[in-house]
Amino acid sequence: MEITATTAEQLRLTAEEFELIKQKLGRTPNFTELCCFSAMWSEHCSYKNSIKWLKTLPREGKKMLVKAGEENAGLMDIGDGYGVVFKIESHNHPSALEPFQGAATGVGGIHRDIFTMGARPIASLNSLRFGNLTEAKTKHLLAGVVHGIGHYGNCFGVPTVGGEIYFEDCYHTNPLVNAMSVGTLKNGTTISATSGNVAGNPVFFVGSATGKDGIGGASFASANITADSVEDLPAVQVGDPFQEKKLLEACLELLKTDAVVGMQDMGAAGIICSTAEMSAKGNTGMHIDLDKVPMRQKNMKAWELLLSESQERMLMVVEKGKEKAVIDIFEKWDLPCSEIGYVTNDGFLNFYMNGVLEAKVPAHELVLGGGAPQYEREYTEPKYLEEIKKFNVDTIAVPTDLKTVAEQLITIPNIASKRWVYTQYDSMVGAGTISTNLPSDAAVVIAKPTNKALALTTDCNSRYVFADPYKGAMIAVSEAARNIVCSGGQPLGVTNCLNFGNPYNPEVYYQFVNAIKGMGEACVKFDTPVTGGNVSFYNQSPDGPVYPTPTIGMVGLIDSIGDAMTMDFKKEGDLIFMIGQNRNDIHSSEYLHKIHGIEFSPAPYFDLNEEFTLQQSVSELIKNKVVESAHDISEGGLFITLVESGFNRDLGFELSTVEASLRADAYLFGEAQSRVIVSVSSDKLTAFTEIIKKQAIRFTQLGKVTSGEIKVGAENWGSISEWKEKYDNAIGNLLAGQESEQALAAL
Repeated sequence: MEITATTAEQLRLTAEEFELIKQKLGRTPNFTELCCFSAMWSEHCSYKNSIKWLKTLPREGKKMLVKAGEENAGLMDIGDGYGVVFKIESHNHPSALEPFQGAATGVGGIHRDIFTMGARPIASLNSLRFGNLTEAKTKHLLAGVVHGIGHYGNCFGVPTVGGEIYFEDCYHTNPLVNAMSVGTLKNGTTISATSGNVAGNPVFFVGSATGKDGIGGASFASANITADSVEDLPAVQVGDPFQEKKLLEACLELLKTDAVVGMQDMGAAGIICSTAEMSAKGNTGMHIDLDKVPMRQKNMKAWELLLSESQERMLMVVEKGKEKAVIDIFEKWDLPCSEIGYVTNDGFLNFYMNGVLEAKVPAHELVLGGGAPQYEREYTEPKYLEEIKKFNVDTIAVPTDLKTVAEQLITIPNIASKRWVYTQYDSMVGAGTISTNLPSDAAVVIAKPTNKALALTTDCNSRYVFADPYKGAMIAVSEAARNIVCSGGQPLGVTNCLNFGNPYNPEVYYQFVNAIKGMGEACVKFDTPVTGGNVSFYNQSPDGPVYPTPTIGMVGLIDSIGDAMTMDFKKEGDLIFMIGQNRNDIHSSEYLHKIHGIEFSPAPYFDLNEEFTLQQSVSELIKNKVVESAHDISEGGLFITLVESGFNRDLGFELSTVEASLRADAYLFGEAQSRVIVSVSSDKLTAFTEIIKKQAIRFTQLGKVTSGEIKVGAENWGSISEWKEKYDNAIGNLLAGQESEQALAAL
């Protein structure tokens, strides 16, 4: 078979990249070698169109133990000799085509990134985006994704404790499925994804046998979704959570021995990726006999074995002479375990099949930071921003019947309860979650064996980023930090999942560059370094790109479990205060977008310094135990925040008259940032007032907590139970029957 530039282009390489490969090899690659470069130089593995800007993000901090890019996930110190490992990644394209397996294997893959470092996963979160929930396709995708996440997490034994879901038309064809995993370990026990530097050490393949599922998945993730994408279904992996549970326990047991030199999971690009990255890190090469790889299907070709992304597999380098320890443990757990090669000192990956050399490639030339190309794309301000600049709020009439608007707002899927979703997840498996019945802005889990807790969240309002990529990304970081602070935590660090359209589109790349700039500035302000993450480009359909969605996964530390704060009102008579300042602002709100149908408006009010001061103030109030609850104002505005605070204990509220200087709709439904609602017991009012006045931040008494009745000004808006019924059942009513149908389909 003659290998040409056309062959390279069929493998999603460019003609220029093909010439570069020939230069690096000093010859024309054969087909198997070209497949190796295709996978490793895909955007998904090489970050070739994003690494320049990713390097501008803050990646150092006093609690960082492993910097971004050094290992499979980031590691931060939480004290008492323990660390937290966390990472978020996308599985968007597979989930668009096969939602159950796409989502399930996304969960499995991110957990492997955690335990391959020697940490035990203790919590899972997600960030999901779908199209209009009235569409049959959206219902199908949502049901499949939720069932896939729930099935894998529940069977694997790691609780799904938090997340976010938004529904917008732009995600109709290309949904976003971002999965986050969090684990803990004892400091000093981390395992590195390296080959080490000792030639002759054996290389082991452990875990599930290799099949043809997932072949070319990394390249598939680096291409547009089209009408023909269904033909790429073999690129969707198939997961087995029970097999992964055994793999987890076997790996963690093995790590208690001194046999393992290095270990890496086989995620994107499979064997070629793990062998290349481990070898490049150790400045070594490997001799690999592919015929020794356990196979599920007969007569697999060398390139198929190298590129398969079959799940639940690991590659490890073992100290020579200690092979028996590995074999015995994997036999105990009834898992495939095969010695498939050894480390060499020539820097080349030599892949053999039945004694025949099928490929010889330099490891360093395949990887990010080595020979993989890095590009600087052109970018230009999107034309739609001109429409946003033209928006005039005075053209929007203030409704006379605000209660009717509120009733519409509370049933919008972006705002309504996601109960239909989270009841399909096991949030208590492992008994480490403490926020399930104690609602808080961030999920709170125990960091065993310490007395500390972790506050976990995923956040991004992509419409804000669409309206202003720079400010919108700053808001995403700030809201994540605000959620952690309102839960009693101190933000530690960030992992991000950057979901954008085609990077070759200058307007899309403008969104990406400016989002990175905003994210970086906010992370510096909050001292939350970026520990790692994922870039997912090519999220679009023939109708255009999705909203720019730089999802923020953030971890915070609560020094003592008893210091956690919840969002729910505690008792009748408590006073309600707003920390921060109301604004005459309805920009990019759910109210403006969904009730008035306005697509183009600026991002809501936001000032980074003001946000930082707010969070410092709220943290001080919680630390001094002078507030009974804390809940930030976000989607839906003040009214939604207040009713959400009342739901858990069926408590209502009296809300004073609208501020005279504000539009009534902005006061109740606007989404201006940097505002938090707290409730204060009358016996702590003096202490609260003394502390907040020292903070030099504006605060306003809004009203008080009632036994269940809601009053807005002089109007009676009914009981909290009536509003809770609307809130709880809105999504379930739209999805009636979907859960059972999905469960039956999976049998």
